[in-house]
Amino acid sequence: MLRRLLAFLLISALAACAAPNLPPPPPPTPDTPLPTSSSSTALPAPSTPTDLSSPATPSLPPQAVTFPNADEFAWQLIVSNLVRPVDLQADGSGRLFVVEKGGHIHIIENGRLLEEPFLDIEDRVNDSSNEMGLLGLAFHPNYAQNGYFFVNYTGSGGDTFISRFRVSDDPNKADPASELNLLQVKQPFPNHNGGVLTFGSDGYLYAGLGDGGLAGDPFGNAQSLKTFLGKILRLDVDSAEPYAIPPDNPFGDEIWAYGLRNPWRMAFDRLTGDLYIADVGQNAWEEINYLPAGSPGGVNFGWDYREGAHPFEGNAPAGLTDPIAEYSHNEGGCSVTGGYVYRGAMPEWNGIYLYGDYCTGFIWGLIQVNGMWQAQVLFDTDVNITSFGQDETGEVYLVADGGGVYQLVRK
Repeated sequence: MLRRLLAFLLISALAACAAPNLPPPPPPTPDTPLPTSSSSTALPAPSTPTDLSSPATPSLPPQAVTFPNADEFAWQLIVSNLVRPVDLQADGSGRLFVVEKGGHIHIIENGRLLEEPFLDIEDRVNDSSNEMGLLGLAFHPNYAQNGYFFVNYTGSGGDTFISRFRVSDDPNKADPASELNLLQVKQPFPNHNGGVLTFGSDGYLYAGLGDGGLAGDPFGNAQSLKTFLGKILRLDVDSAEPYAIPPDNPFGDEIWAYGLRNPWRMAFDRLTGDLYIADVGQNAWEEINYLPAGSPGGVNFGWDYREGAHPFEGNAPAGLTDPIAEYSHNEGGCSVTGGYVYRGAMPEWNGIYLYGDYCTGFIWGLIQVNGMWQAQVLFDTDVNITSFGQDETGEVYLVADGGGVYQLVRK
């Protein structure tokens, strides 16, 4: 129980590390030797009861089969002085949008942080606990035409709200009065809210929710198909208002996948459509889950029968899908932060999935070579990584709890 309490306190440290009046954080630079071998366990591609094979895509550019020399690259500070930023998204216009936990979304344009927020919903966001607040943002694939975007936040009573907003006549200003609530999900505890939103190549909105909190999933939410907690939801936001259920969802409702503890960022590979999900562990293991493009859903990722690929509680049934990579708390980590598959202008990084740890600031690369997943620590950033981001050109950014946004660049 003491270990669980300590792990919970570490993961909950998100609030304690941010201070709006601190000076801008320094650019992250390696100051300690990185492990000489992989600090995470890379596992074979998982087998499941369903056929999750990804169709061949011969038109893709060459995929990296080795990791670049990280010493030739750096995370360059783009902007600073944000207040507890937790997400970064692009709308296709060349601008970046940064989500602040307190209820604001800010615009980065031409390397400059605009003074006025794009959206201010501080009046309805409840960020009274460490893992609560405005947590996720996704732009509609046709945002340039319809002006719709979606957010995930904790509001009244600590419940999760997934809502649609619309931009105003000013492209740098959203209309806070345009809110259309899609879902309100009761949260039994103030932690493990998840919060990530993303659109798949199928045009559907995917939403990640945690198991509802405390520790050890005391209500069994992650394994129950009677609650949205501990799930990935899949919604059709175009066929009806507020949404429709896609006809091929595996259980006939909003649920698309289950068995998750607290998915803290998931992302589709913009070229292949493969899905990567980072799931925060309890007191021993952090994990990366994966579903190839074309997955029919219905996958059980195992929590709380398993933490990572390891037994946790109860007798696990057959058919659980193990992670493709994991790392232990014995290595100094405490809370995984999911990232993106790089698809930018630096060919050495093409196809490498980048993810990090909030506590250590380590960043891993993950690639699949000859059917085996390989993971390696590449950077020690010395910042608390709350999120990653990707622009429309495929370049990757990281977001730090201290208020900075950084881009991966060649030195």
